[in-house]
Amino acid sequence: MSEPANTPVVTIVAAVAENRVIGRGDELPWRISGDLKRFRAITWGKPILMGRRTFDSIGRQLPGRTTIVITRDTAFTRPEGVLVAPSLGAALDKGMGEAERLGVDEVVVVGGAQIYAQALPQAGRLRLTEVHGAPQGDIFFPEFDRAAWREIAREGPQQGEKDEFAVSFVDYERI
Repeated sequence: MSEPANTPVVTIVAAVAENRVIGRGDELPWRISGDLKRFRAITWGKPILMGRRTFDSIGRQLPGRTTIVITRDTAFTRPEGVLVAPSLGAALDKGMGEAERLGVDEVVVVGGAQIYAQALPQAGRLRLTEVHGAPQGDIFFPEFDRAAWREIAREGPQQGEKDEFAVSFVDYERI
């Protein structure tokens, strides 16, 4: 007899600078290839939730992942294959269903700042790229109570040849 499946974990994935910057306009404020590779590895095959502005800045559905866009804009033109939800709660419901359908253990929240702030109370895991620098930006990761989280993995600091900043890859689990 098989054991019942566990409920998928809500995981937040973000690259966050020392000054909490995560964006500048509709772009990332850095070029760090290792972070993009890690993002792809973490999110591959899983449902990813994002706000409409984050989706617009990416400009397309990411391959190998179920994309769920959170927007209250009823006129949002949904590309084929993209799911739409009017709220984070509705997106999490769709994401949980997709995670179960796909047989994966995570629903991944990938931005932006407002969505991160809303998702933080429900998240069980943070997978952060800590960017060792303080670039200019106008979009910030929400402050959170670090005492509520336990670090479970750390890699780095490291800096690729073409990377603008050194980074550490750090995973946290809610206590």
